[in-house]
Amino acid sequence: MPEGHTLHRLANDLSAAFAGTAPRVSSPQGRMAESAALVDGSVLEQASAHGKHLFLDFAGDRVIHVHLGLIGRFTLAPFAPPTGQVRLRLADERTAADLRGPQLCALRTPAEVSAQVARLGPDPLRADADPDRAWQRIHRSGKPIAALLMDQSVLSGVGNVYRAEVLFRNRLAPMTPGNRLQARSWKAIWSDLVELMPIGVRDNRIDTVRHEHTPDAMGRPPRVDDHGGEVYVYRRNGMPCLVCGREVRTQLLEGRNLFWCATCQRRR
Repeated sequence: MPEGHTLHRLANDLSAAFAGTAPRVSSPQGRMAESAALVDGSVLEQASAHGKHLFLDFAGDRVIHVHLGLIGRFTLAPFAPPTGQVRLRLADERTAADLRGPQLCALRTPAEVSAQVARLGPDPLRADADPDRAWQRIHRSGKPIAALLMDQSVLSGVGNVYRAEVLFRNRLAPMTPGNRLQARSWKAIWSDLVELMPIGVRDNRIDTVRHEHTPDAMGRPPRVDDHGGEVYVYRRNGMPCLVCGREVRTQLLEGRNLFWCATCQRRR
């Protein structure tokens, strides 16, 4: 599932392509035809993201709400006739943005969007984010911090990669209960996310290793993975830790694979 940086990057790209204009909006697949007709030819005021949710704000207080889910894709390309199962299309004479396979695509009112956002935790990529909202949930919970970081009602936009990497970078044992976490540890996690996630937006990939652990600095081959980016533990199970050399571990936690180094991540 795409993490928050992907949605913010997509919002930026859609705004750059269509904000302030009145794109043609259609549903070639037909499933969004009625809603698309209501905003077709309306001015797209902005595209924005909160966590893993994308919002397209059209004039007339109409908002298209998109959640990509596991297989959804929203792609921008030079204009060409649509192919395949395109749920939603925004287009002008130069560019077409096609949405395929989303978990959710629905027309909302601003009040409905506000209610949705109120159910989400703070997003480290947003200037209006309040990390104390997340901390209030975390330090009252007995669930592992590795589970809480993935809970979108606690913290928005963090997925499996950023979860594993910020815990490693802060040397935190992933099974540490939230109510055992110290406030300074939470502040360090939040600061790390605020630093790393904008880099993901800019580069459209997740890089988390510090300079001394890059391929050039260590004289090692670059990571080859369809997710891209240089990481410490994510999907490196069975491989040597870049810091201590011990084997990176993995286990299932609430339906998702967790990756960590038991030697480096001893701190509770």
